[in-house]
Amino acid sequence: MPALATSLHPFPNNPILRTKPYFPNFSSTIPFGFSASSSSYPINSNSSLSFVAPLEAILFDIDGTLCDSDPLHFYAFRDMLQEIGFNDGSPIDEDFFINNISGKHNEELCRVLLPDWEFEKAMNFMVDKEALFRRLAAEQLEPISGLENLCKWVEDLGLKRAAVTNAPRSNAELLISMLNLQDFFEVIVLAEECARPKPFPDPYLKALNALKVAPNHTFVFEDSVSGIKAANGAGMAAVGMATRNPEKMLLDAGATLVIKDYNEPKLWENLERVVKEKLPL
Repeated sequence: MPALATSLHPFPNNPILRTKPYFPNFSSTIPFGFSASSSSYPINSNSSLSFVAPLEAILFDIDGTLCDSDPLHFYAFRDMLQEIGFNDGSPIDEDFFINNISGKHNEELCRVLLPDWEFEKAMNFMVDKEALFRRLAAEQLEPISGLENLCKWVEDLGLKRAAVTNAPRSNAELLISMLNLQDFFEVIVLAEECARPKPFPDPYLKALNALKVAPNHTFVFEDSVSGIKAANGAGMAAVGMATRNPEKMLLDAGATLVIKDYNEPKLWENLERVVKEKLPL
């Protein structure tokens, strides 16, 4: 796999030469005219994406959005935190993971989980955790159902697309490679290469700038509260992916609508409506 592109250096993307994505069955800087806003984008009252027409681009988170990776992160954190005596040696549960870990950047997790540790030591713990995650992912990663069909739809329409993630480079490279999406994404934005990670809008603003698209003609697929807040802060609608996080939590964060996977009829009804619209509502 070629080295992962930085957020402002798009992947070369030739739709004629590009091979179709393959999903195996696994065993187990701000755009011109736009600025960041501290307020959430008021979009979840109508549960419709029609107001983004005409659609120019779709942005994707990676973990929990392209693939069902949250359980693997949970297992890695559960085992490693128990080893160091976190929570008096009792293993964390899924509720703790959802409310305190999911969607957060590793630097923030150092402060949340290991506030008494020196930062360098805490970051080394996170590095080891990510290595364990990658070992698990290499054996058990599963794509979100319907992703292949959605990718084909995006390509057929010639929409611009980017992946925007809080994950470290090594994780992003592994997951995108395993899903064979290296040629699908025109741009990859890594939060670690931005001034601030999600929930700040910086990563999504950088993606908009790199693709040269308008936020009101772009929407985002996200599975976490921090990701939805980042998308809204960048002026974009977000479709929440309730792969692991509760639907209400995602709606309360500002998702326009929430789906379980990419096969849901309400998603395709919205996509068809957006394509038919010639002007924003």
